[in-house]
Amino acid sequence: MKLKIVFLIILFVATNVFVVNVYSQFSDVTIDTENITTEQEMKSGLKNQQKQITGKITDETGASLPGASVQIKGTTTGTMADANGEYSIVLQNDDDVLIFSYVGYVSQEVSAAGKTVIDISLEPSVTGLDEIVVIGYGTQRKGDVTSAVSHVESESFTKGYVRDAAQLVQGKVAGLTVSAPSGDPTASTEILLRGVSTLKSSTQPLILIDGVPGTLQSVAPEDIESIDILKDGSAAAIYGTRGTNGVILITTRKIEAVSGDRVSLQYNSYMSVQTLKKKLDFLTADEFRKYISEGVTFTDYGGEGTDWLEEIMRPLPFSHTQNLTLTGGNLRTNYTASINYREWQGLFLRTNTDQLSGRLDINHSMWDGKLRFNLNANARKREYWAGLSGSGSIDAYGYALGRNPTDDVKDENGDWIMRNELRYENPVALIMETNGLTTESEERYSGNVVLTPINNLEIKLLLANVQRDTETGYSETKQHTSTVKAGRNGYASISNRSYTENLLELTGTYFMQFGLHRFVMLGGYSYQDSKSSRHFMDNWDFPTDQYSYNKMESGYALGRGEAAMSSYAESDKLIGFFGRISYNWDDKYLVMASIREEGSSKFGENHKWGFFPSLSIGWRINKEKFMENVDAVNDLKLRAGFGVTGVAPSSPYMSLTSLNYGSRGLWNGEWIQGLTPVRNANPDLRWERKKEYNLGVDFSIFSNRISGNIDLYYRLTEDMLWDYQVPVPPYLYTSITANVGTMMNKGVEALINFNLIRRPELNWNTSVSFSTNVNELVSLNNDLYETTNDWFMRGSTGGPINEPTHRVQIGYPIGNFYTWKTIDIGADGVWIVEGANGEPQSFQNTSEDDKHYVGNGLPKYYAGFNNNIRYKQWELNVTMRGAFGFEIVNIPAMILGNPTITTYNVLKSAFDDVYGKTRLTSDLQYVSYYIEKGDYWKVDNVTLAYDFKVNNSVISNARCYVSGLNLFTITGYTGIDPEVSSTGLTPGVDDRYRFPTTRTFTLGVNLTF
Repeated sequence: MKLKIVFLIILFVATNVFVVNVYSQFSDVTIDTENITTEQEMKSGLKNQQKQITGKITDETGASLPGASVQIKGTTTGTMADANGEYSIVLQNDDDVLIFSYVGYVSQEVSAAGKTVIDISLEPSVTGLDEIVVIGYGTQRKGDVTSAVSHVESESFTKGYVRDAAQLVQGKVAGLTVSAPSGDPTASTEILLRGVSTLKSSTQPLILIDGVPGTLQSVAPEDIESIDILKDGSAAAIYGTRGTNGVILITTRKIEAVSGDRVSLQYNSYMSVQTLKKKLDFLTADEFRKYISEGVTFTDYGGEGTDWLEEIMRPLPFSHTQNLTLTGGNLRTNYTASINYREWQGLFLRTNTDQLSGRLDINHSMWDGKLRFNLNANARKREYWAGLSGSGSIDAYGYALGRNPTDDVKDENGDWIMRNELRYENPVALIMETNGLTTESEERYSGNVVLTPINNLEIKLLLANVQRDTETGYSETKQHTSTVKAGRNGYASISNRSYTENLLELTGTYFMQFGLHRFVMLGGYSYQDSKSSRHFMDNWDFPTDQYSYNKMESGYALGRGEAAMSSYAESDKLIGFFGRISYNWDDKYLVMASIREEGSSKFGENHKWGFFPSLSIGWRINKEKFMENVDAVNDLKLRAGFGVTGVAPSSPYMSLTSLNYGSRGLWNGEWIQGLTPVRNANPDLRWERKKEYNLGVDFSIFSNRISGNIDLYYRLTEDMLWDYQVPVPPYLYTSITANVGTMMNKGVEALINFNLIRRPELNWNTSVSFSTNVNELVSLNNDLYETTNDWFMRGSTGGPINEPTHRVQIGYPIGNFYTWKTIDIGADGVWIVEGANGEPQSFQNTSEDDKHYVGNGLPKYYAGFNNNIRYKQWELNVTMRGAFGFEIVNIPAMILGNPTITTYNVLKSAFDDVYGKTRLTSDLQYVSYYIEKGDYWKVDNVTLAYDFKVNNSVISNARCYVSGLNLFTITGYTGIDPEVSSTGLTPGVDDRYRFPTTRTFTLGVNLTF
């Protein structure tokens, strides 16, 4: 509450400053009755003011530089080049000096005296070394970076239909795996950086939006200017217990303060349609009946024949996104305001999602720039059908796959056909008889005050508040299968989740330079607290469907004591003190060191504080004298770094004893509710600690035609959390969570950029990325705690098999599939497997001891291939990526590809001969036959754009594009899509209920007014 009050005061003061400043701009336009000029003087002055300079701004190859800045030196007057690099500006005086600038290029100053046309060719800064990248609590020149940091500008983002911020850089950052294994329009992407490094904690990177923690969906992709990824420990250590999984720094779009007095309006819009990327091949009604005639005991319900998947799908889902951005201001005050609306249709009926988001960013500078204010407000609201979060369309997809094709959707009376003997429900009824709405809202407010009391000293105060709420109302009608089969007679539930976070950060940065020495010193304090809560209630047996979930008390189950109700709330605090110093000697030798002392309420009583140091060094070899005559090398830098980061326990109370109220019992005529222990105290509980070593090289050669970086890393996660069995007594509960385990990850990452063609009308840039990761669970034991076995099972095939899919074992990597290894099939149609002794044997004679490791679900290698070709006003972007060296367990083939199953539909391949010999007769089993190679190569995104030549005073830039997403996949995998989940302890599982992936086609337009 105190933080909110302080924030509101800052917001009130800054808003008033902004209003007063705007008023002062207009109040300057007055009539001075004491100094009225003559008509001749006015004409003379007008003639002088109307002197105009025009020209074109290009790069060293002659290619135009759209958006390049032109400013009259010493004033706030300026303009920007249009899509063709052309500009025009009205001078204030004949001898004005114009400053021409563009990001990544060396600025030039040219006197306009005696000129009317000035054409400028800007030279690129050396390999972009002056480009600014965002690091922890500040920025740094790219040439000074000594850690593994990747920087991606908006020009390189994936174009068209993207669901969140991560998909903008998919395939563009070596070592960062971004996957979209689900076609659900409400789903976000999955992120994994440098492998799995924990057993119980989250693998999600820390995501900061303009310095404030958020999620991938907190800001519209259209509002993002750049994304920086801190990949190694030396870069992320300054974030302490939040930095182990890497840090993603998102910078939103803002107006350039040097652009002068101007207002600009940008409108971006795109429309998309989706198609099912691949459809599994099931038996039709005619094929069903054909097999019945051959003796297969399928049931024929006499229907005309139903393609159940087609019944629940939209013919052509349509989506559109609209984004409007207004920018304006001057050197003192500027603002950026945007509004974004998206209405997306999913592949299945009723799978819609509507989202409205808005953002306002205001900057004000005073006291000659010594005091600066920034206010930022973001709001987002998303609504979608509650079936996505209840039992609706996700299950409906699985039911549509297995539903008997000889059955009809409705009977002759128009009622849904429900059959108690069927395992697979009527999927259309499941969707149409489910109602409700899920509403997600997020509000983010932040304020910055930056004071520069003396030269080179900057003091910054950041205050932020984040509020996220999710409410779901869900109901099933009396015609729902829950009534027909479970007798619930109408069901409803209401749930809500709330999360609040407050952040205060105070930092001081001092810049110092003397001679060839340059220092940047940072010190800071951070305070963060968060609260979360959840409430849930349900009821059933309602007198009517009319109220849906809006009259929960009317259900009779509540009165009978059968309905459920639950709630919880939790909170935690995080405090950190941190410092960093970077040193540069003659742009040749570079050093950066940081420390963070951090305390968390999640830690045990004996370990409330953690220490996280880092050190990285760099050597610009090309600056040495022995490299002076090596013209082929433009830049060559070696980097080495070490850093310690952490992961805090996921629950705030894992170090404390917890008691829950259990079942009620009758004692002496009175009902008493008992207390049950559910967790043991552990005062030594602390953070998981990751030590990471990184060795890298940055290079640019052959006149910057080829550039890139290569990194080798080794990371060791120690004090990893795991649950251990303990005796009762003396303990109250049978297990305890302790810091014991060790996990290792190592790998190589490489990104190489090629400027293949550099001509005035044709430019071709391409980049190739490659990464590899080796993982091993090193240990789960120490002197105090030991596991019962050196392995444990994880994952599940789902019903009706219900077997674990993975085995996690000390000394082995995460992600290993563990089951019987099939090598043949007998004449009787029974699997032949490899026994424990290596000899073939019939599956009927096997035991658990005969199981083997039969593959791994984590890719060993990732690769990306990006191309950008610009010809005159045309631009083509092609993004391809792939994953190699992993396996997938094909659950749909396992469950739906067995000919012995006759109670539901099966794949056509179920009746094929196995191993080319005979038809399968074994019952459903989890065996290696269904574990397939998952290697794939995707043509992921292709975008063709055209920049129009605009010659009017209304529109300054116009661009139209067409885009295709997830277009084509080269793979040997027989399932719908080899891009499956690769996070957690059970990677590589293709769930049969997985929302199928789609192919998306987009038409978009970008206009600047």
